[in-house]
Amino acid sequence: MIQARRTGSVLALVAHDAKKQALLDLVSEHREILEDFRFVATASTGTRLILEVGLDVEIVESGPNGGDLQIGARVVEGTIDAVIFLRDPLTAHPHEPDIQALMKACDVHDVPIATNLGSAEVMLHFLAERGPGSLHPAGTKRTRATL
Repeated sequence: MIQARRTGSVLALVAHDAKKQALLDLVSEHREILEDFRFVATASTGTRLILEVGLDVEIVESGPNGGDLQIGARVVEGTIDAVIFLRDPLTAHPHEPDIQALMKACDVHDVPIATNLGSAEVMLHFLAERGPGSLHPAGTKRTRATL
């Protein structure tokens, strides 16, 4: 399926409670790299990004209320170019199947996903060097119409 989207790469931002401050710090530190992106985030993460960092963010439901699934659906539709999901692997999450579904959608559709600060830093340094359009490996980016 070919999906239309607006110009500007879309980065999904998600963080478990124990990792929210780390995501806020990461985004603040790399604000210049991220200025050409549009953002979508789950409810509490997105609200904090708006209030504490001043980022313009489209907010979906919270993770436990289906936000991870909403982002996963957008990955499948081809409207999200990359995901930073700072997970807390030491805490049980009742919506773990939703988290796994989002990660599977990224894997199936070749959408880069960073699940910890180290991989998020690598992704952001790659973007700083090559730009937002370079998120998909050569030959894997699906064709999408631009509005």
